Amino acid sequence: MNSARLAAEKARVSVVIPVKDDSVALARCLRALKKQTRNIDEIIVVDNGSSDSSANVATAAGATVVTCEEPGIPAASAHGYDLASGDFILRLDADCVPSGIWVQSICEAFVRRPDVAVFTGGARFIDGPKALRGPIAVAYLASYVATTLPALGHLPVFGSNLAMRREVWRSARFKVHRHDQHVHDDLDLAFHIGERYRIRYLADASMGMSMRPFNSARSFALRMYRGFRTVLIHWPADFAPVRWVKLVLYRTVVAPRRQKGTDI
Repeated sequence: MNSARLAAEKARVSVVIPVKDDSVALARCLRALKKQTRNIDEIIVVDNGSSDSSANVATAAGATVVTCEEPGIPAASAHGYDLASGDFILRLDADCVPSGIWVQSICEAFVRRPDVAVFTGGARFIDGPKALRGPIAVAYLASYVATTLPALGHLPVFGSNLAMRREVWRSARFKVHRHDQHVHDDLDLAFHIGERYRIRYLADASMGMSMRPFNSARSFALRMYRGFRTVLIHWPADFAPVRWVKLVLYRTVVAPRRQKGTDI
């Protein structure tokens, strides 16, 4: 076993899964997590007001089930991150199916790249018309990056395939808009961590997910609305040109001085 893998094995890992009325998909997701080549120290399933058997399914699979009574993915995700005790906090959705080496790949990447605070990966569709799965997945994720990168000034994060160091969340937990259920929580998180922390794409973090975003025009429109809303609520402080200047100043002036221990 190489040194990176040994060091990765010593880290404590938490996986957070927000869920609402998605017991069948959740069961499949938890089965995939059980088959990981790297041990998971805790799986936190955040039940956001389910009326089905999601909580029972999670308990039966050995996950820790916590309740978030405040509606919305932002509140549920944040609650799970708050409770996570791992050095690395990994996030995926109930309709996701990670590859067998998902956890191991992320942990080893964090060890290899101590300068990176957040890793995000892509996804492939595991249902829907086979001929369309690949093209739609590429178009979906490419459009997400293309539309959010100019607003952020850096790579966004994808909540269905996300990993961050615990200290990153601790620095952002009181800044994110966790009480706004209409916010796109992935994009909101990226706004609050991207200025000071390095986000990188990890190709080895393979993830399968449902094509449900395209099941209806209403579902897709809601996702678009949440994205635009998230960008707008960060204005004027994070209006794109202003944010770009702040990013340059932080990375070229503030960060180097902090690394040298110089007061500013």
